[in-house]
Amino acid sequence: MNAMTAENLRSAFGGESQAHMRYRIWGDKAKKDGFPTVARLFMATSDAEEVHATLHFKALKDISGDFLVASGAGFGLSHTSDNLQGAIDGELHEVNQMYPAYIAVAEMQGEKTAVSAMRFAIEAEKVHADLFTKAKEAVDAGKDLEAKVIELCPVCGYISLTGEEDNCPLCKAKKELFIGY
Repeated sequence: MNAMTAENLRSAFGGESQAHMRYRIWGDKAKKDGFPTVARLFMATSDAEEVHATLHFKALKDISGDFLVASGAGFGLSHTSDNLQGAIDGELHEVNQMYPAYIAVAEMQGEKTAVSAMRFAIEAEKVHADLFTKAKEAVDAGKDLEAKVIELCPVCGYISLTGEEDNCPLCKAKKELFIGY
């Protein structure tokens, strides 16, 4: 694997891993703030970030050893509205800046597995940003997020609030694989 794509995958792995833990912490805070459905959304998204980190890790194939993993990450624990804004900002950074650049490099270098892993991530992150925006609007109105269900596709990290999909719209995984929250 080309060194630049490998470095980008490690950075993406680091960022997704940090988001995984940050969303768990923010989910606990949302629950304490009285927003149990927002808490469930944070937990589902935390697991989606773990899916992305795993895809990136596996895309690195047989590369092993110790590496410095530099990645940007938001820090801070505040009210759920502020935490949701941090989540929105992080997801949009990945959608608008990080993944487009990383995908372009991987495509230029012919790294198909890396491109696939990052494409799943960017498309799922778009959905996450939208769901966090809806959650923030509800919280800012003093309400919890309304959702019939919260389901995660464990293949690509897509999240549904309706459960109406027959298959994952991103990766086509069967609905039976989805995990409920």
